[in-house]
Amino acid sequence: MLSYVIRRLFFGFIVLAGASLITFTIAYIVPADPAVAVAGAKADPQTLATIRRQLGLDQPLYVQYARYVDRALHGDLGRSYIRREAVTDLIVSRFPATAILAVSAIALSLILGVGAGTLAAAYRDRALDNGLLIVALALLSMPVFWLGTLLLLAGGLYLRWFPLGGFDGPLSLVLPSLTLALGGAAYYSRVLHASLADAIDQDYVRTARGKGLSRRAAMLRHAMPNAILPLVTIAGLDFAGLLSGVVLTETVFNWPGLGRLAFEAVFNLDLPLIMGTVLFSAALVVVANLIVDLLYAWLDPRIDLGVGPD
Repeated sequence: MLSYVIRRLFFGFIVLAGASLITFTIAYIVPADPAVAVAGAKADPQTLATIRRQLGLDQPLYVQYARYVDRALHGDLGRSYIRREAVTDLIVSRFPATAILAVSAIALSLILGVGAGTLAAAYRDRALDNGLLIVALALLSMPVFWLGTLLLLAGGLYLRWFPLGGFDGPLSLVLPSLTLALGGAAYYSRVLHASLADAIDQDYVRTARGKGLSRRAAMLRHAMPNAILPLVTIAGLDFAGLLSGVVLTETVFNWPGLGRLAFEAVFNLDLPLIMGTVLFSAALVVVANLIVDLLYAWLDPRIDLGVGPD
């Protein structure tokens, strides 16, 4: 097991290196000047040249990238051009808000998705199953920013039950969590429905039914543990994505998290902040992949991680 973890961490390091190189290259391909973002559009050429020299932007790209990697390996992600703060401090300050939103959204997604998927499988090919399928397809078809705006107008502006944005207590968490959860719940319900429908037709479930178990008991005790395994992988990766920051949702709800921070960084061409948020997000995905694989093997002992004894 230890050798497997070490190997995955090694490949994860390669992924992070590739993500940093691609992000750095794209940021410099964009036809915009970070010095202008710092000094303003009306800055004279001499001022812009001074700022480029101070930021190291007058150096060759490979030199800039090498310096960035060297600092990153020592835990220094640089300083934001616009905010004039350490990128690490900015990420750390914004991460709690995103983490709270991610935990709430994934928990709500799983509760709604597992419940709806179980009901749909229990009433397969009946009116309830078809109705849940239509609702799931409708939710999956809705753009997140449109759904978020609709919920914000309905719950915040007209009904006045919830705040119109920001992070100020439990009520402000309801609408953004619901925005993120509905689409995920719809997808999870269809995945679980398909897995349960397949598991129910397996011989071990038929055997349990033949021994006197009711359909409900056989589905929950025998079919569900196997059917829910694919959901573990999907939910784990979705959770990593949510922890990385959801740009559209956080922007719509003015949520002070990583997604909004990343949006502002791209809008201002704040290269250190762009690099920092991308690397942090990539690291979360790498770690989430590893945790999901280990959890998958723990839930199903039949799964072989492809490693020998340590």
